[in-house]
Amino acid sequence: MKTIFQIAKNELRNLFYSPIAWFLLIVFLVMCAYFYTGTTYSWAKLAHLAYSNDPNWVYRATDSVTSSIFLDNDGILINVLQSIYLFVPLLTMGIISREINSGTIKLLYSSPVKLSRIILGKYLALMIYNLLLVLILSIFIISGFFDIKSLDYGPLLSTLLGFYLLLCTFTAIGFYMSSLTAYPIVSAIASFTVFFALMNIGRLWQQYDFVRDFTWFLSIAGRTEKMVTGLITTKDVIYYIIIIYLFVSFTLLKLQGEREAKPWFVKAGRYVAVVLSGLLIGYISSRPRFTGYWDTTAGKTNTLLPHSQKIIKSFDDGPLEVTLYTNLLGAGAQAGLPEWRNVYLERCWENYLRFNWNIHFKYEYYYDADSTGVGGTIFKEFPGKSLEQIAREVAKVLKVDVSNFKPPAEMRRLIDLKPEGYRLVMQLKYKGRAVFLRTYGNGDWPRSPNMDATLERLLGTKMPKIAFISGELERSIYKNGEREFFQQTISKDNSGALVNIGFDVDTVNLATQDIAPDVTTVVLADPKMDLGAPVLNKLKSYIDKGGNMLIMGEPGKQHILNPLLQKTGFQYVNGKLAQPGYNNAPDMVMPYMTATGLSMAKENPALPMNRLWTNGVYNDSLKLEMPSAMGIVNSGDSGFAAKPLFATVPGAVWSKAGKFVTDSVAPVFSPQEGDIQINSFPTCIQLTRQINNREQRMIVCGDADFLSDQKSYSSWVSRTFYCWLNDSRMPIYSNYPYASDNMLTLSPARATVQKIAYLWVLPGILLFLSTVLLIRRKRK
Repeated sequence: MKTIFQIAKNELRNLFYSPIAWFLLIVFLVMCAYFYTGTTYSWAKLAHLAYSNDPNWVYRATDSVTSSIFLDNDGILINVLQSIYLFVPLLTMGIISREINSGTIKLLYSSPVKLSRIILGKYLALMIYNLLLVLILSIFIISGFFDIKSLDYGPLLSTLLGFYLLLCTFTAIGFYMSSLTAYPIVSAIASFTVFFALMNIGRLWQQYDFVRDFTWFLSIAGRTEKMVTGLITTKDVIYYIIIIYLFVSFTLLKLQGEREAKPWFVKAGRYVAVVLSGLLIGYISSRPRFTGYWDTTAGKTNTLLPHSQKIIKSFDDGPLEVTLYTNLLGAGAQAGLPEWRNVYLERCWENYLRFNWNIHFKYEYYYDADSTGVGGTIFKEFPGKSLEQIAREVAKVLKVDVSNFKPPAEMRRLIDLKPEGYRLVMQLKYKGRAVFLRTYGNGDWPRSPNMDATLERLLGTKMPKIAFISGELERSIYKNGEREFFQQTISKDNSGALVNIGFDVDTVNLATQDIAPDVTTVVLADPKMDLGAPVLNKLKSYIDKGGNMLIMGEPGKQHILNPLLQKTGFQYVNGKLAQPGYNNAPDMVMPYMTATGLSMAKENPALPMNRLWTNGVYNDSLKLEMPSAMGIVNSGDSGFAAKPLFATVPGAVWSKAGKFVTDSVAPVFSPQEGDIQINSFPTCIQLTRQINNREQRMIVCGDADFLSDQKSYSSWVSRTFYCWLNDSRMPIYSNYPYASDNMLTLSPARATVQKIAYLWVLPGILLFLSTVLLIRRKRK
């Protein structure tokens, strides 16, 4: 061991007595300083403007400043990782070739020191030099500790580990390439070639089952990215160690082979033994049951939340079987092809395999479409061709063998996928139960709420059931129009639709049917006809028994809904709300969502950054559009406690009772015509009361358009409503806590000084020291 350290010491001396090592350190320092100070300086100026306007405002309160400065696309660590491969060949290209060119390689061969110690000593010197690069990066992480409140140091240390392992891997490759040639430039080019190969080998031969896992394992792409997010896995760490082991061993075998007169097959056998041992260890260590995980983030954002862990761990009595059905002619077909299988497993299932590796995966490939319905547009794209001919044409485009895809008749004998639209879909089976887990768009994999809800169904959990009243021209869940509710309720192609996040949805015509006992929420969405006595009585009885309900109406139909609302002690105001403005029609009301509305569920909408989170609570500033809305007022005591969810801007809105003209001059407030004005009209209220030993929950809205499919925000608002109405049973939200490292404490003045120090002073000092050392060395 002492000999190895002595060789490493001599090699380091040679490195630092040449300009290249100093040059790389200085360039690396300048690059790090450029990216770090550029980002922090911009943030400091922006934060200063925010604090000067409102000292109580927390800048980017829901975002991680650590991530923005260090780990985002413009962050220092990401840019360094993307550029480091340019440095390594310059460092390693002469490590062995220098010995060959100078003739000292013969002295090494004839020395009493074992060749393995010489190789390990030289590589140890490179590892020590790599540590210097890590120390340079650490300067900026230490600086971030003083510049950022509650710095999330876990991902930064994880990234440093990944950076060091990546450096050592690249230097091991360059080390071997240097032993192959006496020309340093050839060694550098060969190193770049191997780097490129390792970055892209994961895309090769993925369609072949035999080699797919091996080429995927050999790929270096994406491994450091996981550590950047703060997730350290044993399979990634072992991967780097194995690649280092392979190329350092290759170097030893190359030099050893030059001093031995062995047959070629003996020498080749040694290489094969090294490769096979490395691949075997790597393959075994990459299996889910042998993989360990360490989430270094403060909020554990790389780990399933406890409730999700509990769900997947519940499948402990026998395997969970997952079959992926890929339709060559369906939406998302490419994402389900064999060459994308490892991507599918990683993006969709890896987080779940971490907590339950007893999941068996199967794959079925077919082609099918229905000329009269599902997938029928494919026949318009290929006019006059049969389904088999179309499949052959598409197979040519996707470069797959059509014979690997089952024809329609054979596939339909196995399973009927027409209800799923012949799209990319998974079927999950467990203990005789089976459910579908859908993909969305053109192969977007399900998110955590979709996964968790589907797994709960598979476990036999009873889902909340929502019944939409029909029969009086209410909004429809089956139509895909602007005023309808199809997309947010039963659309299988929408990841946020109720059926995909854990709800059962159906309709009920109370003129001929009763409300089923298992219904958890009834929705009355903008009826256009008078509620008949049987319908009204059934709804009143449902409310009296403590049933949860969502009621929506539109102006002009107050007489239809107010008789039912008497049960709640509230009613719709006569007329239509008016809010004249310069840009909008006067009947376009812009109420704000209250703190109660924003905190009903764990939904994280796309909130404005401006004045939303102060001292741990939401401010009432999120506005929505309500075209043609009604106000809601108290009409008597019924035992319900009420809280506004949406309310109009104080003093800016009134209820117009007379004729409402929107295509000429703006309406004016006229008490003589029956117009009503109060300080603020609630346009949506939350009602609760204790009845039958439970809390009854109701929501009354003075508009139905804002929850229709035409509104971009309708999806998250409706999810919030249905979640609260169903006692927060569904959806299972996967929201992680807001980042605590949410404030930059760096002032613009200090950022300027820091920029000068890091970008000019430190590199200047390093340049001066290296120049003095090299000049003195040359004189000696």
